[in-house]
Amino acid sequence: MDFTSNKNAYRWVMITAAVVFTSLILWNTYDFFQKLKENERKNIQEFGIAITDLENQSKNADLGELGLTVIGNTSSIPMIQVSYKGELSSNNLPEEIENDSLALLKLIEVYKLENDPIITKFEGKLFSTTYYGNSDVINKIKYYPMALVVIMLLFFSVIWFFYRSNKVGEQNKLWAGMAKESAHQIGTPLSSLVGWTTILRETDIEPSYVDEMEKDINRLKMITDRFSKIGSIPKLTEVDIVHQTKQAVEYIANRSSKLIRFDVDLPDQPIRVKLNEPLFEWVIENLIKNGIDAMKGKGEISIYLKADVYNVFIKIKDTGKGIPKSQWNQVFKPGFTTKKRGWGLGLSLAQRIIKDYHKGKIRVMESKKNEGTTFEITLNKI
Repeated sequence: MDFTSNKNAYRWVMITAAVVFTSLILWNTYDFFQKLKENERKNIQEFGIAITDLENQSKNADLGELGLTVIGNTSSIPMIQVSYKGELSSNNLPEEIENDSLALLKLIEVYKLENDPIITKFEGKLFSTTYYGNSDVINKIKYYPMALVVIMLLFFSVIWFFYRSNKVGEQNKLWAGMAKESAHQIGTPLSSLVGWTTILRETDIEPSYVDEMEKDINRLKMITDRFSKIGSIPKLTEVDIVHQTKQAVEYIANRSSKLIRFDVDLPDQPIRVKLNEPLFEWVIENLIKNGIDAMKGKGEISIYLKADVYNVFIKIKDTGKGIPKSQWNQVFKPGFTTKKRGWGLGLSLAQRIIKDYHKGKIRVMESKKNEGTTFEITLNKI
């Protein structure tokens, strides 16, 4: 078993132990609560008997002294007695309630919901009915299980957050490591290609051929630069986002099939924002390429850029197969893809670039089956 498996097993053992431990506490608390309530009920029953005894203490003086002792043991339980004559009396209640018969009658209705009344008989006839509420101890213990459940939920929330953070951190390290390794692997043959173009310049080869090769080499350099920035905080500079968007769209448009129509609606005036140019262009290109794949190489890509006082909004719409609403949030998760080929990293990296590096937002704004999908990017203006 490897280290990761050991960590997962240890984590689940801790979670299971916490569940068992908390469950035992809840069960014991509930059992204690029920026993305490039963004990109070017995005290009230004895109280009723004691009151009956005191009323008839002339017949047995010793029982009268016992009755006084029992009454003293119920000094924490609020109660209201209704005699066979309908007379009201109360114990352990605030003075203002004891002197208010209407308040006592209302309180009787409350006590009926909390506990069944105690009926006391003398010589086979009704002597009194005692209505009682929960003591302060019962009321405090009653809320203890709920507090414990809240604590347990908070405990599991912390565990889940910790687990989630670790998982996301591990994924980010993996993607960043793959990106940097890709940049390193591309860099070696790229250096060689630069040398070969220098040699070709000195031969009789048509210069335009070498010019095109250098364009692709420069493109590879930019791609390498993009990959090398994943995992580190990129530098943001103040640029015109209109120009950057136009430049990214034109690059893809010039290399796309004639079956793809581009509808570009950009403002005439420059809009200044803080960007990392290579990474921003990567996001635009990635969204456009995803749209082209969704349309299977035939359809229309629309790019709109609008701004208000505080934000810039870029919308990229395709006329592809669409995305089910249940998958709108999943498309940004690493590894999620609907393609037969691909690792599902493009949109995940796009979200990381916009959200983490540029403090912006990216979302699926709209998507309908066989009508297309619209992605929206929101960035802060300067």
